[in-house]
Amino acid sequence: MTDTPRKKVVIYTDGACSGNPGPGGWGAILEYGAHRKEISGSMPMTTNNRMEVLAAVSALGELKVPCDVTLYSDSTYLVKAFQDHWLDNWIRRGWKKADGKPVENQDLWFSMSLLMKKHNVRFVWVKGHATNPGNNRCDELAREAIAEFRRMNGLEEK
Repeated sequence: MTDTPRKKVVIYTDGACSGNPGPGGWGAILEYGAHRKEISGSMPMTTNNRMEVLAAVSALGELKVPCDVTLYSDSTYLVKAFQDHWLDNWIRRGWKKADGKPVENQDLWFSMSLLMKKHNVRFVWVKGHATNPGNNRCDELAREAIAEFRRMNGLEEK
């Protein structure tokens, strides 16, 4: 019996906040061959870091089968959590940081840890608001999600 080759998926993610904390939004793009899907969402009171991680959780959660993923993000918080093994260390220490304080956004990091067991993910840091079209589009999606949240709730734009 042979293993079926995994689909190779490219994901771009970004999060944004209007105030930090404040209304937040996230955006993600999933690409598989000729297929492309854009997703986004918002939250009423959140942080930029939370939106960055939620974008990745949401994008990976869209994948129905185990995949090989290259995930591009401008969030050092997200990328270093995997490249520098922060997540592994947090879990090993019972969701505590090196200074003994609780890890923020534990619910999202727990979800990420489960998704990482399903998918092979390679995280790539890109400079935000620069030359990466995927990241730039995700920033637009995140900001559009914030604007839509403000419109739907009668809040004035900042």
